[in-house]
Amino acid sequence: MKQKAPYQILINEPSLWLDEYPQVRPSGHKYDRGHTIVLSGFAARTGAARLAAGAALRIGSGLVTLYSPPDAVLVNAAHLTAVMIKSVKDVAALNSALTDERISCVIAGPALGVGENTCEFIMAILSSGKAVVLDADALTSFKSNPERLFAAIKDYGGEVVLTPHMGEFISLFGGVATADDQARAKMAVDAATISGATIVLKGAATLVASNKTGLGITLLSKCITAPPWLATAGSGDVLAGVIGGLLAQGMPAFDAASCGVWLHGEAANICGPALISEDLEGGLQQALVKLYAEHGINGQDFNGH
Repeated sequence: MKQKAPYQILINEPSLWLDEYPQVRPSGHKYDRGHTIVLSGFAARTGAARLAAGAALRIGSGLVTLYSPPDAVLVNAAHLTAVMIKSVKDVAALNSALTDERISCVIAGPALGVGENTCEFIMAILSSGKAVVLDADALTSFKSNPERLFAAIKDYGGEVVLTPHMGEFISLFGGVATADDQARAKMAVDAATISGATIVLKGAATLVASNKTGLGITLLSKCITAPPWLATAGSGDVLAGVIGGLLAQGMPAFDAASCGVWLHGEAANICGPALISEDLEGGLQQALVKLYAEHGINGQDFNGH
């Protein structure tokens, strides 16, 4: 007899996470809605971080700041308006910047660069007490020593989300690439246990796994609504920004990741074929309008009634 899996695959839809969606209070201000930090790469590698920053702002983070190497400040400034920019030249400067208690989430990895410098940045971030989203280069930088990353996540014990595609996943956790749903589910669940993080295993049906529920159970959600044209350069950077912006507003990691994945797919459906990643921010706004209209958020529709 086949042993029953110690988890249930939940279909990722609004009813799964809507109760945890961030409240928007009429008397609130921007700092009530969180301050998200995104780390930028060097001057020729800035676009991915800007995609993440724009998505974090669009999803409702009250403030977003792009922490840029000195040579990237003017490049980023030429492209950004509402997103703030701060020059951060090294780990010491990052540590100093992260002492700001108003910062609630840090996103690191999109085109940040692969190597020990990125590893040191991630160690500093995980020591800061902020919610964290790690993507792309932040994951690949630890492929030769993933235990170093996992130990830091477990020492921190707070909200950490890892967002690997299958190649990045295997470089951290091992295994063999597969499209089988049950095999992927087990991989995601095992990775959540090994790392101490919430895992977003990206793919045609993106999975979110977490065992940080305090209930002795593992949560696993599966998104089945994302279109194939979402597989385009930069879309994962947008997803990291959406999840980070939700974490910044206080949404629990499993719910933030599941909500982010669903909205990301819904935005792509709204944009339609020939999608490029720059389109997703506009699609995200329309997806939110649709969510408010169909479900209401905290008793309000999208007109604020």
